[in-house]
Amino acid sequence: MTDLQTRPAAPDPGVRLPLRLRRRRLPASMRRPLAIIGMVVVLAWVVAIFAAPLLAPQNPVEPTMDLLQAPSGAHWFGTDELGRDVFARVIYASRVSLPLAFLLVVLAVVIGGIIGAIAGFFGGWVDSVLMRVVDIVFAFPAIVLAMVVTAVLGPGLQNAVLALALVTWPTYARVVRGLVLSAGQAEYVQSARLLGASTTRTLRKDIAPNVVGPVLVLGTLDIGNAVLLLAGLSFLGLGAQPPDPEWGSMVSSGTTHFQAWWIGTFPGLAIFTLVLAFNFLGDSLRDAIDPRSTWGSGERA
Repeated sequence: MTDLQTRPAAPDPGVRLPLRLRRRRLPASMRRPLAIIGMVVVLAWVVAIFAAPLLAPQNPVEPTMDLLQAPSGAHWFGTDELGRDVFARVIYASRVSLPLAFLLVVLAVVIGGIIGAIAGFFGGWVDSVLMRVVDIVFAFPAIVLAMVVTAVLGPGLQNAVLALALVTWPTYARVVRGLVLSAGQAEYVQSARLLGASTTRTLRKDIAPNVVGPVLVLGTLDIGNAVLLLAGLSFLGLGAQPPDPEWGSMVSSGTTHFQAWWIGTFPGLAIFTLVLAFNFLGDSLRDAIDPRSTWGSGERA
């Protein structure tokens, strides 16, 4: 029997693969239980953002006479000191925390990515000056520096996001600088520059693809951190202002009513689930992208 007779026929591209085979297209690290849990939790909060009026028909800012009611069938998470439904406030607060955390990470990636790319690509005195600025920002704890900036700009969610973006970009600047320095030494990049490729084209076509993956992983992990930082500023009274619902301000309100444990517990659990979910997703993305990891190398094999 010849090799042509024993070799299996190639699958017809028009035929749909079985679900068992198509499922293999998803990276192995993204099929782990923790990755699935992370995706489910994030998806649940995204659904809550869009379906908040259906999930919580109560007005989250309107006071009622049901003051400090424990969790019950009428109020699943109880009521706060003004009679507002805690479940409704937790659901509507997701419309604030998650989109603003995503916006914060995007701003930090853009600012830090541009500065890091410039420093790594040009090097020399440009790199030295920009990295000294990064070192100055890193010399202060992020939350402390954000408190100072927010106090100067004034309390409010917009100012809190701007303040946090100004103190979180150095991480991305250092990461992008290191990746650009590493990619800039590659032979194909050096060849492109010798052939007359412009700086913009080299950064966009040759270096950017090597930077996107690690920055995406770091950004996914940082969304959870951004939720914590925004909640921390609101907890201190520098973020969301009453009566707007926000998880950090709700936890702060719960600290003044220890007998009503539900006021601070459920917003705290919301923060916990969202931060944990993005950490699970970030770890899974890292394993899928990093060829040196066990899951990444196993998938490529």
